[in-house]
Amino acid sequence: MKKRYLIWFAALALAACTSKSTDTSQTTAMTETNPKLTKLFDEYYEERLKFFPLEATSQGDNRYNDQLPNDISQEFIGQTKSFYEKYLSQLQAISRDSLSDQDKIGYDVLERDLKIQLEGIPFHTEEIPFQQFWGLPLQMGMLGSGDGSHPFHSVKDYDDWLKRAASFTVWADTAIGNFKKGIADGVVLPKSLVVKMIPQMNDLVVADPTKSIFYGPVNKFPEDFSDADKTRLTEAFKKAITTQIVPAYKKMGDFLKNEYLPKARTTSGIGVLPKGKELYAYYVRFWTTTNKTPEEIFELGEKEVARIKGEMEAVKTQVGFKGDLKAFFDHLKDDPKFYPYKTPEDVLKAFQNIHDRIKPNVAKIFNKTPKTPFEIRRTEAFREASASAEYQPGSADGSRPGIFYVPIPDAKKFNVTSGMESLFLHEAIPGHHYQMSLQQENTALPKFMRFMFNSAYGEGWALYTESLGKELGVYTDPYQYMGALGDEMHRAIRLVVDVAIHTKGWTREQAIKYMMDNEPIAEQGAVAEIERYMAVPGQALSYKIGALKIRELRAKYEKELGNKFSLAAFHDEFLKDGCLPLDVLERKMDAWAAAQK
Repeated sequence: MKKRYLIWFAALALAACTSKSTDTSQTTAMTETNPKLTKLFDEYYEERLKFFPLEATSQGDNRYNDQLPNDISQEFIGQTKSFYEKYLSQLQAISRDSLSDQDKIGYDVLERDLKIQLEGIPFHTEEIPFQQFWGLPLQMGMLGSGDGSHPFHSVKDYDDWLKRAASFTVWADTAIGNFKKGIADGVVLPKSLVVKMIPQMNDLVVADPTKSIFYGPVNKFPEDFSDADKTRLTEAFKKAITTQIVPAYKKMGDFLKNEYLPKARTTSGIGVLPKGKELYAYYVRFWTTTNKTPEEIFELGEKEVARIKGEMEAVKTQVGFKGDLKAFFDHLKDDPKFYPYKTPEDVLKAFQNIHDRIKPNVAKIFNKTPKTPFEIRRTEAFREASASAEYQPGSADGSRPGIFYVPIPDAKKFNVTSGMESLFLHEAIPGHHYQMSLQQENTALPKFMRFMFNSAYGEGWALYTESLGKELGVYTDPYQYMGALGDEMHRAIRLVVDVAIHTKGWTREQAIKYMMDNEPIAEQGAVAEIERYMAVPGQALSYKIGALKIRELRAKYEKELGNKFSLAAFHDEFLKDGCLPLDVLERKMDAWAAAQK
C-alpha cells in the first residue's frame, strides 16, 4: 500500500519560493522525547527505505538509486508483512501514557499506519498491479526521462539507473503473472480502463532507442563527463532500451490487448468482486482516516452538492445569464471567449499571473513559507492523454524543486473558466507546495513523518486552500469564482459517485451523467475523472472529507477564541507536524486552541 506516497494533483508552478522565517526545524518542540521511541522511529524509517527505494529517491536520498524491488511479488509482500508486524509489536511495547504530547502524536501516527497496512494485505490488491491512472509502468517513464526524481548528475547516477531499469523486466513479468492470478480469482479491471492502458504501454515501444523517453538522460550529459564515459553510457542506454525496457512494455501491452482485455469486466465498481464490499470499506478508512461509512459519505455528498448548487445559481444571476444552470454550464464550456489561449506557454503565463497577484496576501495569512524551489512543467506527452494535473514534491535538501505538472494536449481547448485560480491555490501556493515542502523541511519531525502523506490531510488541506481565494485577492471575476465553485462541486460530486459506483451499482455512464449534470465539465474530463474513481476506489473521497474537517476546526476556534484567534497562527499550527490522520490532527489542534486561551 505504498500508494499513499503517490499524489496526483493539478496545475502549474512558478518561481522559487524563499523563506521569510527561521528554519522550520525549530517549529516542532521535541522536548521530553522518549529515547526508546525515538530510536524505534529512526530504525523504522531506515528499514522502510530499504523496502521502498523509490521513496528514498523521491526524498533526495540516493543510497538506493540502483534498486527497484519486485514489490508485487509474494516474497516481497511477505517480507513487508513481517516488517510491519515487527514494528507494531515494538511500538505497542512502549507505554503511550508515559509519553509527552509531542511523542504521542508520532506514536499514534505510526500505530495507525502499521495497522492499516497490515489490514490491507489479505485483500491481495497486487492482483491488479497497475491501471491507467498510476503504477510503476507510468512512474518509470517519469523516473527515466531525466526530468524526474531519479538524478542524472554523475556517472554513478547513470549507472544506478541502468541497474534499476534492468530490474523492471522482472517486475513486468510478475505484473503479468499477477494479472493472470486476478483473472483466475475473478478480480479484474473494467474493460473501459484496460483500453486506456494498452496505448500507454505501446507509446513507450520504439524501434529507434534514441526516440525513447528513456534516452532523455543521454541528451543531457553533464559537461564534465569524459568522452569515454559518454560513449560507454550512450551504448549502455541504447542496449537497455532495446533489450530490456521496450520488450517489457511490448510484452505488457500485448498481454493486456490479447489476454486481459477479453477477460476484463463490463461492470464499473469493485463491489461486484469477491470481498469487494469489504475492500471498499477498507479503502474508505484508508483514504479518509476516519470511521465514516460509505453511506454516511454518500449522504454528506448529496447535501454538499445541493448547497454548492445554490451558490452557483447566485453567480449565474450575478452575470445576468438567462437560462437554467445546465444551460449556464454549456455556455461556460462552449463560448469561444472562454478559450483565449493559443500555446502551452500562454497557459503557463496565466498561472504565473495568478501567483503574482496572490503574493502580497499570502504573507498576511502565513508566517512561514517553504525554502524548496517550485517549477511549472507540462505533463510528458506519453502520459498526457490520461493524466490529471498533479504536484510532485521536491527533495528535502532543495536540490530538486517541487514540480507542478499540467497536461495541455491542446492549449486552444484550455478553458479559462475551468477554475484556474482555485487550481493554482490547490496545487501550488498555498496548497500542496506549502504543505509538503514545510513538512519535509522540518527536521525536528521524525523522518518517517517528514515524508509521509495521508490523503485526507494533504488533499484536504489543498482543497481548503481553495476556499482562501477571496482572502488572497482572487475570485474577483465572477467566472473565476464560478470555476472555484465548480472545483468545490467536483469534490462534493466525488462523495456521491465514488460511493455509488462501488456500493450502489452505478455504471460508468450513470456517474458521468451525474457529474455533467451538476458541474460545468466537458465529457472528456468527466470520463477521465470517473474512470479514475473506478481505478482507485475511495481516494477521491479524501479531499472533501479532509477540507470539511479543517473548515469545521477553523470555525470552532474562531468562535471559541474570538479576537485571540489568528488565522496565520492557525495555519502554522496546522502545518507544523506534517500529514496527520484526521483524528490525531483534531486532538492536536484542540490542545493548541486551549493553549491560546
